[in-house]
Amino acid sequence: MPASNARAHRDVSPLELFFDLVFVLAIGQLTHHLIEHLTWRGAGETLIALVAVCGVWAFTSFEVTLLDIERTATRAITLLVMGLGLFMNAGIQHAFDSGPWLFVVPMLLALAGPGAYAAATSPAPELRRHFGRVLIWIGASTPFWVAGAASAPGARIWWWAGGALIDLLGTWTAHPTPGRTTRTERLPFDAEHMLERMRLFLIILLGETVLTLGRVLADHAQDVLTPLMALGGFVALVCLWAIYFGRSEQEVVSHAASSADPIRSVHLGINVVYGVVAGLVVFAAGMELVLVHAHHPSAGIAGVLVAAGPLVYLAAQAVYFRAGPGTGWLPRALGAVALAIVAAAAYWLPAYGVLTLLVVVLVVPTAHLVRARVR
Repeated sequence: MPASNARAHRDVSPLELFFDLVFVLAIGQLTHHLIEHLTWRGAGETLIALVAVCGVWAFTSFEVTLLDIERTATRAITLLVMGLGLFMNAGIQHAFDSGPWLFVVPMLLALAGPGAYAAATSPAPELRRHFGRVLIWIGASTPFWVAGAASAPGARIWWWAGGALIDLLGTWTAHPTPGRTTRTERLPFDAEHMLERMRLFLIILLGETVLTLGRVLADHAQDVLTPLMALGGFVALVCLWAIYFGRSEQEVVSHAASSADPIRSVHLGINVVYGVVAGLVVFAAGMELVLVHAHHPSAGIAGVLVAAGPLVYLAAQAVYFRAGPGTGWLPRALGAVALAIVAAAAYWLPAYGVLTLLVVVLVVPTAHLVRARVR
């Protein structure tokens, strides 16, 4: 039986799809930044920018679902955040060197503006109080972001790490303040709509990885080994798609629809989005590197990235399916463990060997999950 507090379902609007497309640029920029800065510091910078990008997408998408995209003011806010997101995502390239303000100012405006609008206009008092607490958390992280932008590049990562950590904890904990939390079980919410938003966002992320494969393949199509490795990367990507879309999403929707607290179910999914995005960015970066250097005797750090990306992707989904529907998490977890073993050896293996192992490991949980739901 559907939860009593569920709101009437509405389809995802063209404006929401248009909004999501801005983040294709973000994924490409994050991937490029990681490739250009293959160090622990570069990985940290990529993670910080990723937290900011996912935070803007998650906060805006969740707010629009709560407040109804059909309202004129909500549509205006969505377009505003879309424009700010365009500048923020374009600013990733130079955020950690000569151009921090192009990244950080749109990001803060994209969080604070809609937060203030929601705190003032939400139809339910509980929602207004919730978004008021969101503004408190944004206010706590803002000094770190501003101080980082004003500081020298060497110190910037530490200031921004503090800001990103506050924003991430706020999202994960649903922005509580001392003695105050949001009682989500009492709020009407179109959980199916938000799940559809996350589903479409995942398709966009997977599509960006396909573009990466196609771009590198077009530049190296004359080589025999590169197309074969690109084919292996494509098969791996199809497996990543099927692991979620091969009927597992039906369990997610059913779980949210029957839950007494659909917002909590969706909130868990939003938290997992961070891991899914991180996994696909790492995988895309690794694939670009191994295809460009297909004939190197060892894959090096590129091979590690190729295995680590799907590892993070599977681990994030395992957490979600364990805490949410309660089924399908074990094949994902075992696949993540197997990929951890591949990643540990990938540095010394040839690139084609890493891709072969990756495909073998991914085919097993994919076949198990798809077959289990066909029966």
